[in-house]
Amino acid sequence: MRNDTDIAIVSWATTPMVRQTGNTETQLLLHAITDALEPVGLTRADVDFTCAGSCDYISGATFSFVGNLDAIGAWPPKRDSHVEMDGAWAMYEAWLRLHHGDIEIAVVTGSGRSSTANPALIYPMEMDPYYLAPLGVDPLTFAALQARALIDAGKITERDMAEVAVRSRRDAKSNPHAQVTGNFDVDKLLEEDYVRAPLRRHDLPPITDGACAVVLATARRAEQLRERPAWITGLEHRTECHNPALRELTDSPSTRIAAEAAGIGDGPIDLAELQAAFTHEELLLREVLGLDDSVPVNQSGGALAANPIMATGLVRISEAARHIVEGDKQRTLAHSTSGPCLQQNLVCILEGDS
Repeated sequence: MRNDTDIAIVSWATTPMVRQTGNTETQLLLHAITDALEPVGLTRADVDFTCAGSCDYISGATFSFVGNLDAIGAWPPKRDSHVEMDGAWAMYEAWLRLHHGDIEIAVVTGSGRSSTANPALIYPMEMDPYYLAPLGVDPLTFAALQARALIDAGKITERDMAEVAVRSRRDAKSNPHAQVTGNFDVDKLLEEDYVRAPLRRHDLPPITDGACAVVLATARRAEQLRERPAWITGLEHRTECHNPALRELTDSPSTRIAAEAAGIGDGPIDLAELQAAFTHEELLLREVLGLDDSVPVNQSGGALAANPIMATGLVRISEAARHIVEGDKQRTLAHSTSGPCLQQNLVCILEGDS
């Protein structure tokens, strides 16, 4: 028997994940929100609260998220919020807001068009202006430093990383929204040149344009809207020092603490969707979360198959929810991350009714 404080994911939708779209971010969200609401018989008038995750740096304009409000509609008036983070954190805010008890339906979104800019130029400007921004270090360089630290510590090998890429691309063949799919050979991949040692092309995520929308509901409405909602039984996030030089890059204590607080140890995990944009990140997260080889990870292909910045984490949550709603899994875990070298991490535990 569920009570008023139980919150569930009842629906979701993602746009096609492509290298470059001709749609604006608002148009992407317009389709995603409509496609998320219609399957459960809701309209925009039924939504009590919205929260969006997007990035002005990627859009190239200040307060660019305000224009995206057109996707949810200005009438009837509703409460709205925005996070300059992945949509997974927008979901965290909506989850807290639903716990207030005065609203029943919330829509959260994540959206990004990375194709419009040069990530190597833009992302260093997001770093702190005194110690990191002057170095001009881009996400790829940060990732290479962490991968090198893990290899030198004897925790992973370049072959391990290539095997993650091969499995992800193979599994992504069944995902209609995946951008990078196919059958590849580990030895062939290891013959390729480094992009930034020790990372090769297969260790990197694609540049992706796309959006995702997720519908949350309190218990009373969730049980009306879905025969088997995906109940959020744990949702936590933790952060570490912003400067990677002051962290142990072969560990991710913020992921571990967030997972423990979310209740990872309260039962077996049947499947995990991890926001691992680089192959070594999946290997590190698996170890930190205690996921052995019996737990399927990123059956959707994960971020290595499609990486819509500011939506990648929310897509992981929607994929984990899909397995609950469709009834093939009982307890799943979704993870999202933000910042260089897994600086901030969010863990969501989802469960179905027995």
